[in-house]
Amino acid sequence: MDENKIENESIKLPECDKLILSSSPHIHTGNSVSKIMLKVIIALIPVIAASIYFFGINALKIILFTAIFCVAAEVLWCLAVKKSVKATVCDGSALVTGIILGLNFGPATPWFACLIGAFLAIWLGKQIFGGIGYNPFNPAIVARIGLLIAFPAMMTTWLPNRVMIESVRHSVSQHESYNKTFLSAENYRNLQESLQNENKIDTVTCATPLSMLAEREKNTRMAYNNTFSDIDNKTARYNYFLGNMPGSLGEICTIAILLGGFLLILWKLINWRIPLFFIGTVFVLTGIINFFYPNLTPTPLFHLLTGGLMFGAFFMATDMVTSPLTNRGCILFGIGCGAITSVIRLWGNYPEGVSFAILFMNALVPFIDKLFTRRPFGSKKKKEA
Repeated sequence: MDENKIENESIKLPECDKLILSSSPHIHTGNSVSKIMLKVIIALIPVIAASIYFFGINALKIILFTAIFCVAAEVLWCLAVKKSVKATVCDGSALVTGIILGLNFGPATPWFACLIGAFLAIWLGKQIFGGIGYNPFNPAIVARIGLLIAFPAMMTTWLPNRVMIESVRHSVSQHESYNKTFLSAENYRNLQESLQNENKIDTVTCATPLSMLAEREKNTRMAYNNTFSDIDNKTARYNYFLGNMPGSLGEICTIAILLGGFLLILWKLINWRIPLFFIGTVFVLTGIINFFYPNLTPTPLFHLLTGGLMFGAFFMATDMVTSPLTNRGCILFGIGCGAITSVIRLWGNYPEGVSFAILFMNALVPFIDKLFTRRPFGSKKKKEA
């Protein structure tokens, strides 16, 4: 083309009022907060279904209570501070917080605890810091720990699940013996009487595997002379994997948690390094203690399949807002969560340490991000004077 022709042609530039100036990021994946929350809810469906299967209508009521109360708490906060209710509530974050909070509760949790927990999660754990994206701690964990400290007896009351009740009913009708591992002698008799007399007894409580372990460790002599064969054997671990044990609604069925966690990793909503190093650290540390002191604590598989380790590792520690930004930071974060969980379980006063571990590591996330800050592309390190 002729150079003179190029020079004479006028170059048309866009008008100034049509130029858009915005901050990064300039390249979008197509995801939005509402789409991400919808995918998280879909990943939680197997866990929700398992909780309803094992604990019945009580599980569904608790999850609905916490979900509705969390959304209501978010609406009330928006009205109080004159924020847009539609823009805040419709992102789905309050709904996800409510579902996860409900899955952290036991099947005997009353409705007023769901209400208190919802306001703790939304007001104290989230909105007081500025809303989604600004909260340093996982809101559901803030609520659970707050309720655990305020109402320890209520938050540690567990009920036998559907499979346990059916097993006792079968043993009563067939006059057979039943492995009452998680039921005390008195509670087992009460459950038998309840089934024989058409459920005249309202509730029969039981113990979780971790609470039984903690009770034994209070007595040093018992701890060092018990091989934990009744709660840590091949059959017991198989039942733990399927969900046939007492516990919180969302923590008992490992296979459902793994299915939901796989979806989160497949959709790239979480960094797989956090659950891997969280679970791996617990496995290694409890394995070392069990290898040198086999009568002090059960095998690593027992610790992996019981309590809230799996649910916390996949659905709580991986929260986008409260977890590190870099891969190396996520590795350190997972190791820290696993180490603190192991220490609390082995030597702490609480039988479970997952929530405390995640909350403590949430506080260290800014330091971890600073420790592993990436060097901007093209920048050079300053030479020391």
